[in-house]
Amino acid sequence: MTPKPVLHRNDPDAAPLIGNIKVTRDDWLNLGLDVLIRDGVERVKVLALAEAMGVSRSSFYWYFKSRQDLLDALLERWEQTNTVGLIAQAEAPAARVTGAVLNVFRCIANPGLFNTALDFAVRDWARRSVPVQARMREGDARRVTALTQMFARYGCPPPEAVTRAKVLYYMQLGYDMAEPEESHDYRLAMTPEYLKVFTGQAPTEAELAEFAAYSRQFWQDLSR
Repeated sequence: MTPKPVLHRNDPDAAPLIGNIKVTRDDWLNLGLDVLIRDGVERVKVLALAEAMGVSRSSFYWYFKSRQDLLDALLERWEQTNTVGLIAQAEAPAARVTGAVLNVFRCIANPGLFNTALDFAVRDWARRSVPVQARMREGDARRVTALTQMFARYGCPPPEAVTRAKVLYYMQLGYDMAEPEESHDYRLAMTPEYLKVFTGQAPTEAELAEFAAYSRQFWQDLSR
């Protein structure tokens, strides 16, 4: 009797997997991301991941050609989460520049738009890998360009737009790396002052209320 398929590959046209295959490609990727963030790229090893999930190492090769293939997929996930997420927020519509910057601030509030811990892990990886360093620098350049274009849409001339973009981007990276012990309420209270620094303008009460409501839902999720 033919064994019942347990799951299918990501390719819908591929033949179903047969036998006791317990994990999906996303399972391998998600655990790989966890290990990358927690322990660094050197600890992302096929056998260790398989043992952690309680599956045979051979099941890895249903989804990946090699460990390097997995590492490339982790970098792709990082780019699709962080770089694409930040650019999308920089391009989101807003009536005023303060609202546009608050759209970018959503990346800070929502780890689904920008995973700060993953960004730091990839930066650490980039210190040991020239190809990863090149992708990191390309990602930084794309993010700064998107922020520069955002400021330009609200009337900033080129030198001012790129300067504000770099101040916003690199300040936020350094701020998150410092991990200041601040409550969510404190950060919300300081948001108008940061916006004045980044844009030269004060936000409206409606803009602040909308951002506060958005950010609180993620703060509550993280606090549970």
